[in-house]
Amino acid sequence: MNVLVVGSGGREHALCWKLRQSPLCKRLFCAPGNPGTKLVADNVDIAADDIQGLLRFAIAENIDLTVVGPEAPLCAGIVDEFQKQKKLCFGPNKAAAEIEGSKAFARELCRRHRIPGPSFQVYEELGMARSFLDNRPDGPIVVKASGLAAGKGVTVCKNNDEARAAVTECLEKRRFGEAGGQVVFEEFLEGQEVSLITLTDGRTIVPFEPARDHKAVGDGDKGPNTGGMGVITPVAMLPRTTAQVESQIVFPTVHAMNRENRRYHGFLYAGLMLTTQGPRVLEYNCRLGDPETQPLLMRLQSDLLPLLLATAEGKLESQQPPVWDKRVAVCVVACSGGYPGDYKKGVPIFGVDRVQQGPDLQVFHAGTSQRLGGDLQTAGGRVLAVTALGADAAAARAKVYAALKQIEFAGMHFRTDIGAKA
Repeated sequence: MNVLVVGSGGREHALCWKLRQSPLCKRLFCAPGNPGTKLVADNVDIAADDIQGLLRFAIAENIDLTVVGPEAPLCAGIVDEFQKQKKLCFGPNKAAAEIEGSKAFARELCRRHRIPGPSFQVYEELGMARSFLDNRPDGPIVVKASGLAAGKGVTVCKNNDEARAAVTECLEKRRFGEAGGQVVFEEFLEGQEVSLITLTDGRTIVPFEPARDHKAVGDGDKGPNTGGMGVITPVAMLPRTTAQVESQIVFPTVHAMNRENRRYHGFLYAGLMLTTQGPRVLEYNCRLGDPETQPLLMRLQSDLLPLLLATAEGKLESQQPPVWDKRVAVCVVACSGGYPGDYKKGVPIFGVDRVQQGPDLQVFHAGTSQRLGGDLQTAGGRVLAVTALGADAAAARAKVYAALKQIEFAGMHFRTDIGAKA
């Protein structure tokens, strides 16, 4: 099979790394890719949002399956355009991808179909949003830009004053552009966060192993939210909790999308809060999480390509359930100085070649580029995702942090407590 992966981040590097191992994969391309994907695939200089360019390439190169990594092209309708030309493309169509493209839609979907989540309010007008805050008791609340904001549109506020500042950033200063044209106020929930990614073709539902992302930039979950600073998988959950998540959230969500004529094909990510009252949906994503993908695919022992192909064809029931490595995987993200705020690009990276990589340890490139001489440099906020397998959390953490000690670039920072609670 000829396979095209769309995207340029750590998730796409991990996808290429895993798909390259499939005996079914004849030729593997990544558009636009990064220096990491270049090691396992042929990079193609086509932007992830250039849907027509990607389609022309898929036709010209006889691509059998296109796998879309990031959310933006999915929400823009890349799957719909490929389907018009009878080209197989893995991921939800535009209507289904709205589950991530609009947090307001996702919240209304949960309300309509009684899927447990926080109470919420949606506003587009600045005065109405401020009036809502003026008339609620002071206390914690979550403010979200409704649209796509690269994981940075969520502000967990301690009080109404912080919420007012977040609303001003969205609706007045337009920090997130059109994505912040609507704000969603959500009830603040306490508990343990879990990421559950499910593979589905709208009929067959295959939950992956649970993982725990660490969103805050600093140790101890301090500081602003980011796109994700690190992950540990698996996450221990009581059998009763697992059953609740599947019966109250995962299955009802897939069925709800079917009932609203938005049949879902692809990865459906549910960000959950395990509260004392049961699991609640914090967010949905219409694709694999990043950095959840990196440790999950290192633990996945099954061939990924047949699972993706069967899902795109609507034949997921023909596949055996995935087999998982019983060991623990930990991923820690090394970031540019200043991230998640402003940061410099083009900072030289040293030491990646010193890390001995293999099946149990990988340095996935997330925000890197290469100079003409081949030297690595930073090209994003989240630069590298160092991922390792270990017999337990302590062993996996030890491998990751030992590797990180060999890597350096000016301003480099990362959390030192990823997976520590395990």
